[in-house]
Amino acid sequence: MCEIARRLGRSPSTISRELRRNAATRGGGFEYRATTAQWHADRRARRPKPAKLAANPRLRRYVQDRLAGVIATADGVALPGPEVRWIGRRHGRRQHRRWARSWSPEQIANRLPVEFPDDDLMRISHEAIYQARYVQGRGALRRELTACLRTGRALRVPRARTRGRNKQFVSPEIMISERPAEAADRAVPGHWEGDLILGLGSSAIGTLVERSTRFTLLLHLPRLPEHGQPRVHNGPALAGHGAEAVRDAIASSITTLPKQLRRSLTWDQGAEMAQHARLRINTGLAIYFCDPHSPWQRGTNENTNGLLRQYFPRGTDLSKHTATDLDAVAAALNSRPRKTLGYKTPAEALNEHLLSR
Repeated sequence: MCEIARRLGRSPSTISRELRRNAATRGGGFEYRATTAQWHADRRARRPKPAKLAANPRLRRYVQDRLAGVIATADGVALPGPEVRWIGRRHGRRQHRRWARSWSPEQIANRLPVEFPDDDLMRISHEAIYQARYVQGRGALRRELTACLRTGRALRVPRARTRGRNKQFVSPEIMISERPAEAADRAVPGHWEGDLILGLGSSAIGTLVERSTRFTLLLHLPRLPEHGQPRVHNGPALAGHGAEAVRDAIASSITTLPKQLRRSLTWDQGAEMAQHARLRINTGLAIYFCDPHSPWQRGTNENTNGLLRQYFPRGTDLSKHTATDLDAVAAALNSRPRKTLGYKTPAEALNEHLLSR
């Protein structure tokens, strides 16, 4: 059996279960026949099948109690909690939620074998519980029980929609895992990290930080004159930090540096970098993207953004600052001694690298 599993690339338990479920027993023996197994598979695949919760009242009561059963004190006194009316959609922000036992479908499905180890009728998958709540025609459970889910969603969000949120302009060959090793160990200058810091009214300032010397460049991203008016479909971002504006700002700043200081740029997967291919052509700068929700992969930039908040606090309008203002703040940071540089300033460290070439 183990040899069969190895050749098929399956677990031995899968092979064992297949043999056990599909054995031909009519002749009194216990031998596996492919024709019998296929007959069983075709029979199980017939649709429509009655929903398991609809056909098993005992199982349905168990599931409903774990989902929506009332919570109680140690003395067994029920606590109704806030009175919440079912409105057919998700609860709003800062609104009371229904108090219930609120087990997740996965917790319910995996608890059943623990409480009923010898009762095969008391079995259900977590997916069947979800379908009983969300799928029309399989609604063995009341729709208002969706309020007992942790998310409280009245409609299910398909996984395909979540996967579709990934940025289409990010491909595997430009992920941070493909960045050269010299960028990771900070031995060679010219590898940059970038990001936006945001302010009131979707105002923004771009930041570029060199990994080896911590030298900082600030990008002026003024709002477009049409800001405040309805945006044209597929038109530029009026707040000033759309893909084209960020591309041009990076190019105009980075091209003022010598070529040996333009090796790579690492950014998060924000939509402002959708024009990265054109930026690479214009500047010769290799572009790499961090993994989703991984700001520590740009730790130097995140630390610098924290320093910049001293000058550009959260909740303030960053569009009021001119390019001259940003240059002055960048100069202040670049002339500040850093412990990680042996108390040299970023400007001094960068100058040493340039003189050593």
